[in-house]
Amino acid sequence: MTTTGSSRLAVGLLDLLELLLPAECAGCRTGHSQLCPGCRAALSDPRAGPAGPLPAPPGLPPLHAAAPYADPVRQLLIAHKERGALRLAGPLGLALAGAVRSALGPGPPGPVLLVPMPSTRQAVRARGHDPMLRLARAAARALGRAGHQAQVCAVLRHGRAVADQSGLSAAERHRNLRGALGVPGRAAARLAAQARGRPLILVDDLVTTGASLTEAARALRAAGHPPHAAATVAATVRRAPARHRAAARQASRGAAIPGS
Repeated sequence: MTTTGSSRLAVGLLDLLELLLPAECAGCRTGHSQLCPGCRAALSDPRAGPAGPLPAPPGLPPLHAAAPYADPVRQLLIAHKERGALRLAGPLGLALAGAVRSALGPGPPGPVLLVPMPSTRQAVRARGHDPMLRLARAAARALGRAGHQAQVCAVLRHGRAVADQSGLSAAERHRNLRGALGVPGRAAARLAAQARGRPLILVDDLVTTGASLTEAARALRAAGHPPHAAATVAATVRRAPARHRAAARQASRGAAIPGS
């Protein structure tokens, strides 16, 4: 059986298990449904807006997120990505669509091209599905219902192996990923065709340091299609490094002293 066939079989089995087994809410571990009303509200609140690390790393596109990376949103993302809670793709995709609309800015609905962050083949085999591609497609459907002509273009590819990102500092993550992504020949031709007349939005489930999105943006620029912006379901709370916070506190003290 091919890798694609194995992945489809795994997804089918996960769907069947969701139907047969009673589920508690993946966000708060209560109730008798995979997503309770309270956790659904945490995803659907109209609070999408600018997000991402401060200061933003060079090359990171303007970034918008639907929610902070905290429970219950954190648990919902983990359940979808790592535990095969595939029915969460709909509400998570709806939240991602809100971040995309925020990134596009005010104005009437129009065409938009979503480029999802890629998963490695090994990760897809291990999980039985491609979580980010699934979320991008769900977001495109939600955008379509809102009047946007949304398409998904999964063209980014891993060109080399990278070290496990866990435990690495922000600077180490950027070095680890630099040059790791690309848009190969056939994918580049498809991107050129689909990107014509459409703003390109990079999409991911989560942003922490911005290293992955920065590298993806570099690869798209190298292919001749710089992203208009990036959008994620969740983002860690924006927090400037300690030296920046100390400088800001010092400046505020100085401003409070008359004649200083």
